[in-house]
Amino acid sequence: MANRINNAIKAFADGLPVCVFDSEFREGETDLLFSGEKITEANIRQLRKDCGGLLFLAVGSEIGEMFGLPYLQDLFDEPKLNNSYPVLKELSTNDLQYDSKSAFTLSINHRDTYTGITDTDRCLTTKRFAELSNELLEINCDNKSAMSKLGVEFRTPGHIPVCLEQKGGLDTREGHTELAVALARLAGVTPVVIGAEMLQPNGDAALSVNDAKKWAEERGILFLTGDEIKQIFNQKR
Repeated sequence: MANRINNAIKAFADGLPVCVFDSEFREGETDLLFSGEKITEANIRQLRKDCGGLLFLAVGSEIGEMFGLPYLQDLFDEPKLNNSYPVLKELSTNDLQYDSKSAFTLSINHRDTYTGITDTDRCLTTKRFAELSNELLEINCDNKSAMSKLGVEFRTPGHIPVCLEQKGGLDTREGHTELAVALARLAGVTPVVIGAEMLQPNGDAALSVNDAKKWAEERGILFLTGDEIKQIFNQKR
């Protein structure tokens, strides 16, 4: 098992995809994941055509703090916003069946994109966000400057929904966002991960774990569970 996990980490570091199943006790979903900094248009195309679920960007909490990214759930529950836009209170996310809080933050497009939805556009948005995050983390950029640099290159709303790791990572939440970010940390790449949920061909439910494993095996893609990632992450930190 250790060899398979280490091989998956190395594959991810090299820009190859990894399948990650969270848990039967959570969403019960398998996500196909790629490193954001190594993404290609062909990778985006594979996510779009092979998975069926939402393409999303999972980012580490240190990136969220650097850019001042808010959780949408907190933003929409803000009393001042509720007073100005009462519909937000009516739509409050207070009934999640798999968690207490959504990981979604802002959605983004790079300013050099057109609509933002094409494989080319989504690749640019993903790759450049990962690159910028890495550049600013390396110089320990201050919050005000980081937000300004983000705004120079990106706009919101956009066609890449961003999910923000809970502070504390897997110690505080064991969702796909935290698992994806943990995988990136283990692989030594920027904690910016692009992924999509794998659905059944008819789209009515998540692809079963057995079918997801078979799909991955047929394509030479390594498959990990949330428990495996958490175990190896705890061992190596």
